Amino acid sequence: MKKMIYIVLLFWCGIAIAAEGVQTQKNRLFILSGQSNMVRLDPELSFTPTLKKAFPGENIVVVKVAKIGQPIRRWSKKSIPEVTSSAKNVRLATGDLYDVMVRQINAGAIKNTATSVTFIWMQGERDAKDGLGDSYATELRGVIDQLKHDIGRDDLYFVLGRLSDFGIKMPTLRGEWEKVRNAQVQIAEADSHGAWVDTDDLNGDKDELHYTREGFLIFGERLAQAAIKQLAK
Repeated sequence: MKKMIYIVLLFWCGIAIAAEGVQTQKNRLFILSGQSNMVRLDPELSFTPTLKKAFPGENIVVVKVAKIGQPIRRWSKKSIPEVTSSAKNVRLATGDLYDVMVRQINAGAIKNTATSVTFIWMQGERDAKDGLGDSYATELRGVIDQLKHDIGRDDLYFVLGRLSDFGIKMPTLRGEWEKVRNAQVQIAEADSHGAWVDTDDLNGDKDELHYTREGFLIFGERLAQAAIKQLAK
């Protein structure tokens, strides 16, 4: 009888220890968003594996909301009316893709238990093409700040993919392209929780808009390593 009681106690202790292990498992949330080069990035090929290797035994959660060819106003909730453009109503903020992203983040409630939350951003080509380079820094800072507020994380980390050199060699694009690139570097380097990664070597010998197959693998790993370095602080 005593032996049976002892076995039962061991059984329930085992369940309690296992449950505690699940509860104390660290969750790390990574939010991926942007336009075409983010759409084409498959996190499972290099981004997530790199993170899992760096954080063994921890739960890596990836939320991705991206859409091809979209301007930053699809994420921004606040318009900047003083900025003008030749494109009609191009500056009117909608924030609809941002709303989709936040709904997905909230759906799993992981943000409430996450050890860290990191925002991964690859976007800006459309804004450069629309001649909105002057407002890009303000827009991007606004998106980061509104995300911090809406998910309740003042300790939000972020990694920005800087635009590649695609537009630099085009006279009609060069000026605006460089403004967006410079804005991305400026935002990242001015924030202790920010980082940026270079993409100039990922789009092939012809400097295409989109990266090569190998380029996307490197891109995913590069984003992950930048995030790891930030989290190590």
